[in-house]
Amino acid sequence: MATVQLNGIDKIYENGYHAIHDLDLEIADKEFLVLVGPSGCGKSTALRMIAGLESISGGEMKIGDKVVNDVEPKDRDIAMVFQNYALYPHMTVYDNIGFALKLAKVPKDEIDRRVRHASKILELDANLDRKPGQLSGGQRQRVAMGRAIVRQPAAFLMDEPLSNLDAKLRVQMRAEIAALQRELAVTTVYVTHDQVEAMTMGDRVAVLKDGYLQQVDTPQNLYDRPDNVFVAAFIGSPSMNLYEATIDMADDGSGVVRIGSQSLTIGDEVFGARPALRNHLGNVIIGIRPEDFEDASMVSHDVTGRTLESTVSLTEALGSEIMVHFNIDARTVDSGDPDAVEESDSGSNAVGRFNPRSRARMRDEVAVAVATENMHFFDPSTRLSIWS
Repeated sequence: MATVQLNGIDKIYENGYHAIHDLDLEIADKEFLVLVGPSGCGKSTALRMIAGLESISGGEMKIGDKVVNDVEPKDRDIAMVFQNYALYPHMTVYDNIGFALKLAKVPKDEIDRRVRHASKILELDANLDRKPGQLSGGQRQRVAMGRAIVRQPAAFLMDEPLSNLDAKLRVQMRAEIAALQRELAVTTVYVTHDQVEAMTMGDRVAVLKDGYLQQVDTPQNLYDRPDNVFVAAFIGSPSMNLYEATIDMADDGSGVVRIGSQSLTIGDEVFGARPALRNHLGNVIIGIRPEDFEDASMVSHDVTGRTLESTVSLTEALGSEIMVHFNIDARTVDSGDPDAVEESDSGSNAVGRFNPRSRARMRDEVAVAVATENMHFFDPSTRLSIWS
């Protein structure tokens, strides 16, 4: 097992394109780290540099205690799992799993032991004599995993391994991969564009945008304490609602957030959690997660001063909740994610996760309660989160 360290890593292509900027990351021994971000952010390029499939333009790459900047991929003691499985169609499952060991001239009895051990872990015992064309997508991905496992590498590198699977199988496989990684206790770097995958699988998640590392933290901390507008909007589904707003102080010492022509009262708990907020009176960006919106008629406690008037444009009943798209009098903020949709197809500028018993329907005028204690605040010039 080994740590993986990226110290000031840069990648500049011959045409001058700067894909990775001064990337600093340390993946601990046995850790499962996920690289996530929108298309073109540099996550696969970073993974390929760790693997040695892309040259490093600057900085230092270490696997364990060894600097590997100029080390060939075959000598880096890593195993990769690719998006397209990369199986040999004319070989059986057994031969595919054991092929790398055969090339390395590992004794036949050792190859057999490792292949059968991996196939047992991955529940492939009954398929060892089959060829890839006779397997389902999920089984092929297990074979690709088995081929990585038998090599007993210092680190696994996985490049969007589930993107070719259907939605139900992806959910099953991501749970299996996460459980397998913990069982094998192998340092793993996993690339995905799917933030749900990232949040459910990683010990830590590193968010990239345009080749720059935005934040690296545990999934829950990324969700609760995003460093900037981009991370706040990228992490969470549906995305955080972001608006231009201003903060003033009321005569009684409480805060007032003006959003469009409406206003919300914020109490001492907000300023206590974010002491620097008192120094940001005036223009701010506010963020409200969908679960922090609720149909005011469904709330039992007093929500005076904490509601917004809205018009419902679309409802999606999901059984355990209703996703309600609605319009409020406010200007939305671009999250900076080129793949993000700032407005829904219905033209709404807000999404709330309502109680399933809400009677809100399309074109209804609804008072929406806001959990103001959970609101996020960002500096409009730096787009950084306002905390202390």
